[in-house]
Amino acid sequence: MSSDHTRADETDSIDDTDEPLLQVRDLEKYYPITGGLLKKQIGEVKAVDGVSFDVRRGETFAIVGESGCGKTTLGKTIARLHAPTGGSIRFDGRDISALSERDLKPVRREIQVVYQDPTSSLNPRKRIKDIVAEPLVVHDIGTKAERRERVAELLERVDLPEDFLYRYPNELSGGQKQRVAIARALTLNPSLLVLDEPTSALDVSVQAKVIALLEELQAELDLSYLMITHDLSLTKNIADRIGVMYLGKLMEKAPAETLFDAPQNPYTEQLLSAIPIVEESEAAFKPERISIRGETPDPSDPPSGCPFHPRCHRAVDDCSRVEPELVDVGTDHVSRCLLHDEDESEM
Repeated sequence: MSSDHTRADETDSIDDTDEPLLQVRDLEKYYPITGGLLKKQIGEVKAVDGVSFDVRRGETFAIVGESGCGKTTLGKTIARLHAPTGGSIRFDGRDISALSERDLKPVRREIQVVYQDPTSSLNPRKRIKDIVAEPLVVHDIGTKAERRERVAELLERVDLPEDFLYRYPNELSGGQKQRVAIARALTLNPSLLVLDEPTSALDVSVQAKVIALLEELQAELDLSYLMITHDLSLTKNIADRIGVMYLGKLMEKAPAETLFDAPQNPYTEQLLSAIPIVEESEAAFKPERISIRGETPDPSDPPSGCPFHPRCHRAVDDCSRVEPELVDVGTDHVSRCLLHDEDESEM
């Protein structure tokens, strides 16, 4: 690699005239590990460790990585379902990192979450009309008649007939339940949806329909999406930009097309090489398969140096001793790897 790469400040490289809707800077979420009779803290799990990125208005930013990389914790911390340990979260120009529950209430109207499993996220004892109307009740918005009208409008928007108002979740298919979950997330007219593996619990044929619905809603309502997924192939067509996480750290961040055409981080290379080929026409563009060695390390006892070095096909001696920083490797493209700059490995 050329030594022309510059150290990134972990912000997005493109200067937009409009301030990003969401600005995440050096975000941390640590969980204490206790032991002994007195339950003293003896360590910590760094589920999210110094992560920075922006989500621009109207775009889809995807966070990808293997199970246990911290991406779901990242999403919940940004939505302030978890309090951050450190760093900052700015939403629509306001720092929401340390807001009290009372002050967070209006923010929650603007940031909504769609969870992975709609079966567990929908109350089985409530009818659909009450599930979708619940945010209006919590925020004391509208009369009973106005709430019913709003719920009917939302069901129509997610392509569900009005008679679903009186059904229970167990009467719906997986795809229909997820549409209800999306309708509930839209009830308060949010500007940001955190989509936590929104299609992973669905059949492949249903996944495509839900993704198409999300794209349609984004265009109609000018929504921004933070999509969390382990499926890189899912992000290729829906995401504008992608961040790749490993053991709580952001390893690479780039526009989607750039990431797929010219990945710069060894971990990203391995993830892309593992994407299955669906059609023969894709074979010519498929990178050579790179086998990932070993298992993901215990997050409570991460490796020294680069967190990925024990499994990396391009690791050198310094990778076990020196922790790399994010560096600029192209336009709006950053990566965390010592091989990007030989001088970094001598620090």
